[in-house]
Amino acid sequence: MKFNDKLSTASKKNESLLCVGLDPDVEKMPSILRSTDDPVFEFNRRIIDATKDLVIAYKPNLAFYEAMGLDGLKSLMKTIEYIPNDIPVIGDAKKGDIGHSAKAYASAMFDVLGFDAVTVNPYLGADSITPFLDYEDKGVFVLCRTSNPSARDFQNLGSKPLYQIVAESVVKWNVHKNCGLVIGATCPNELMEIRTLVGEDMWILIPGIGAQGGDLRAAVKSGTNSRGERAIISSSRSILYAGVKDDFDKKAREVALALRDQINLFRQD
Repeated sequence: MKFNDKLSTASKKNESLLCVGLDPDVEKMPSILRSTDDPVFEFNRRIIDATKDLVIAYKPNLAFYEAMGLDGLKSLMKTIEYIPNDIPVIGDAKKGDIGHSAKAYASAMFDVLGFDAVTVNPYLGADSITPFLDYEDKGVFVLCRTSNPSARDFQNLGSKPLYQIVAESVVKWNVHKNCGLVIGATCPNELMEIRTLVGEDMWILIPGIGAQGGDLRAAVKSGTNSRGERAIISSSRSILYAGVKDDFDKKAREVALALRDQINLFRQD
């Protein structure tokens, strides 16, 4: 199944645009997990079990796993295998390199780790993205206007802002209909502008809700298309660490459920 179809199916089944970022921090996990053989996987497993009927996708950020060395990568692979097959998994890696290196990165993300989609950095231009796009059944989310405070240092430069040039380029690269964009919830005006530019069908991954302070209503209204679709609203810390005791998974579900339902209300108003 192509990535876009898998996303659409998950969205309809779970009535959701919510993506949970699986970004484990052992120091923030309940202490009871630290005595298990694999605290990271055990944490992720319980989060997944508590939220799998509420999400459109999961999004592990590779930085948190790589920081733990081989053990972290093993936990990541176990997590990917554990996620139900009908829920897309987005590898948040922000890869970007010259052609032959990009080809190796694409193989690592799709062939070895088995992600359904990946985030990529377009700074090196089209040939750094092409090896990912060649996987026609996979999704490729290109960084466009990010949610961090320093994004304006480069992304808003120029009489035609750089983020707009990136968005226009991605429209041209989207020959296999497997491109998407990453646009932060912290910049709703740019998000609305880019949604208009790329049209109705392109998926937009929207981080920055929760701990980063993005406005949920503005993100939903600006990022979805005219049918209230084609946006992936991502939240990590506010869900993962909603609870600090052994019932952390129940607390995570409560927050995820409330967030999913709030998104759906904004889709309809």
